[in-house]
Amino acid sequence: MRTSWALNSPDNVATSPQNSTSLYADGRAPEAETSSILVASQVNQALVSALTGQPAVFNMRPADLLESVDRVAPAIAAVMHRPGITLAQQFRVNRALHRAGFDAAILDAFASPDPITRSAAARLAGALRLADAVAWLADLLEDPDAGVRRSAAVALGRTGGRRAVEALMASAERFHPHELAVNLARAASDIDLDGLLRQSDTSPAAVAVALACGLRADALRFPRLVAIARDPRADPELRAAACRALGMIGDRAAAGVLRNLTYDHNTVVSSAANRGLRRYHPGLPRT
Repeated sequence: MRTSWALNSPDNVATSPQNSTSLYADGRAPEAETSSILVASQVNQALVSALTGQPAVFNMRPADLLESVDRVAPAIAAVMHRPGITLAQQFRVNRALHRAGFDAAILDAFASPDPITRSAAARLAGALRLADAVAWLADLLEDPDAGVRRSAAVALGRTGGRRAVEALMASAERFHPHELAVNLARAASDIDLDGLLRQSDTSPAAVAVALACGLRADALRFPRLVAIARDPRADPELRAAACRALGMIGDRAAAGVLRNLTYDHNTVVSSAANRGLRRYHPGLPRT
């Protein structure tokens, strides 16, 4: 009987399974990534159809959106966060989502025991600007998982509106003022910011409101910010935030105010004024 020695020769020793699947650095298989891209593309096309008054066909399951949220949420935002989206167009999208059962599925996912699922649902709600989800997102600001809380705050910022602003302000102590400021700048209207700035106190929330005015480059809040920055009785952190906001707004009239405040007796305020002034004079030395 002949021995098949060739099977044991060095050239025929198996070094890896023939059907093995290579993974990306984050552990995803190429097939899963391809599927996510396809789902994102289909959602994008369906939303564009809904916005333009055409029949919107969602050929995927709600679970597909949650599982592919890293691809799907940016694809949704690319459509829903474009300038010029009208209330009528938003209504068409909401109606299409309701017919497909996606809005109810997203709300149900908020109650999932899995924090990754809750976070994904929040991201989808924010990308879609689901006004009906605001109350649930507000509850998620108290979630035990920090990632879920962060996703809910970002979603409220993207959704916007008075209720979203109130929810963010009510949970302000849970977030860093800079993080809260970014979400407030997205969610709040000019009227909201004006009212919040007039209620300013010594809390981190007041610091976030001042910074939000700067992020919005809200020149209408300029006089109030100047008054806060100059007020020696105000909290130094709030005064410093007003200085940074004045620098972000970029009104040339603020340069003189900030220049004077660089000599303030409080180093927190003088340092912030110097940083704000560098936006007008980049060559100034750092302090």
